[in-house]
Amino acid sequence: MLIRLHVAALLLLPLVSPARAAIVLEPELAPRIDAVLAEYAKPGSPGCALALYERGRVLHAKGYGLASIEHGVAIDPLRTVFDIGSTSKQFTAASILLLAQEGKLSLDDSVRQYVPELPGYFDQVTLDHLLRHTGGVRDYIGLLMLGGINVQDHTTDADALHAIARQKALDFAPGSEFSYSNSGYFLLSLVVKKASGKSLREFAQERFFTPLGMQQTRILDDHTLVVPNRATSYEPGTEGIWVLSTSAWEQNGDGAVQTTAMDLALWDANFYEPKVGGSALMEQLQQVGKLNDGEAITYARGLIVEDYRGLRSVSHGGSWMGFRSELLRFPDSGMAVAALCNVGSSDPSSLARAVADVVLAGQLEPAAKPAAAPADANPRPEATAQAAMFDPGRYTGIYYSPAEALVRPIELRDGKLWYVRQRGQDSELAYEGADRFNMLDVPSPASLQFGTAENGQKRMTFEMGTQRIEMRQVARFEPDAQLLATFAGQYESVELDTRWTLAMDDGKLVVQPRRGAPVPLSPAFGDAFTGMGLLRFQRTAGGEITGFAVDVGRARGISFSRVGATTAD
Repeated sequence: MLIRLHVAALLLLPLVSPARAAIVLEPELAPRIDAVLAEYAKPGSPGCALALYERGRVLHAKGYGLASIEHGVAIDPLRTVFDIGSTSKQFTAASILLLAQEGKLSLDDSVRQYVPELPGYFDQVTLDHLLRHTGGVRDYIGLLMLGGINVQDHTTDADALHAIARQKALDFAPGSEFSYSNSGYFLLSLVVKKASGKSLREFAQERFFTPLGMQQTRILDDHTLVVPNRATSYEPGTEGIWVLSTSAWEQNGDGAVQTTAMDLALWDANFYEPKVGGSALMEQLQQVGKLNDGEAITYARGLIVEDYRGLRSVSHGGSWMGFRSELLRFPDSGMAVAALCNVGSSDPSSLARAVADVVLAGQLEPAAKPAAAPADANPRPEATAQAAMFDPGRYTGIYYSPAEALVRPIELRDGKLWYVRQRGQDSELAYEGADRFNMLDVPSPASLQFGTAENGQKRMTFEMGTQRIEMRQVARFEPDAQLLATFAGQYESVELDTRWTLAMDDGKLVVQPRRGAPVPLSPAFGDAFTGMGLLRFQRTAGGEITGFAVDVGRARGISFSRVGATTAD
């Protein structure tokens, strides 16, 4: 419903300084905003809360869909509470910066100074490395799940810390790379507790949420607590039904903030007229980082700072279970968009930018050519004409990015090229000319650019927004059943405290993890398989398989040893 602000509500909302001209939302824009979120206004569907702010002043807010399908409760932008996932990270970063202001810690301190349970190789990992995701720390979420822990299991700080502390190495030297890691922000929650004597929940409540009047905001560190007015989390099931998506994980710092679109207006206002932390803290949050070699990154501290159609944007999205969120701010215009959803198939980051396209149309540069056609549209005539002029077979093959541990096949099916993802959700490719393709039916515009390196090796560059991944073509691994059977056996990992069984099933190699159903493994290249991340097998000089390393993007090189294998040739 479109919010109608009565007097009591107005008293709770931040106002713009009278000396500054306020932005007025033209009435004709509201239907265009509704059109962006129309999918979530369908009967019986979970959905989103959408709010527009001008320097913390609420311009427009509306709820789309249901907060509870079971009880038929509609999403109310004033009252419905959402888990905002990783959008929470800016509050953790702000807590660390506030403690630094007060002399309780330094951003250059080693994390081991506050978390001595970590192994010695963490000595060189500073708090600022963790804030900027440049510490090389493997992501604990992937570690727990590879070790057989499900999101429905009850886990605590001790479980997450144990998963991190038993790793034998970092993924890279601190400061040399950027790799998004939830582990860093979880560890920062422990740092807050050690430096302040209070849990992150208590500290953020006392120093941020209460002073700013964010009455419906809290950090949830006890999964049994009842959160008034909280939306239920859903994922799309089969045959049009919705299924619950819940978790009993209690660690935080990387997520777990529960809030409303209206409370986030109060946080947005603090960036312009700071009541907490002062302008210095707000500036530090938005100060982008650099790697050791001087290369700039777009990640600041709990926030991403980049250009969007010619305007500087400051944002962060979040995803946990069926909850999705985005808080997108354009500091130079004073505008911000909050999109909070309770459905796992939603993409608030794209929704927020689409709403910004409507509201800031006069300030934005022309949009890039759309990369995706509507799902129900016919192929574009120009793409069809161009497709007749090129040889699609030139682009097929297996492409691999060592930096991202990513393997992506390009396949030809009935004369059409497809970008193949692990476990489905493949995308058809539309030829745009000059070895460039747009991906169809994806939530955000994405493209592939093919080329050839000086050594003659084929290359493919994936682009989506500011994300850019370089991949090289590798020779496809096509083992027969006899060769596949040589990989079968028992493998154990000290780093994950788990054992996997690899076995043959109907001529295919499958992995049986500690829990759950067997997962088929697909040959990729060399002795590498996809299915449970990327498994790269290792052999002795004599050819005996001794184990494998698992890469899952945010955690690389996790070691498994074959039970009973020879350790040396």
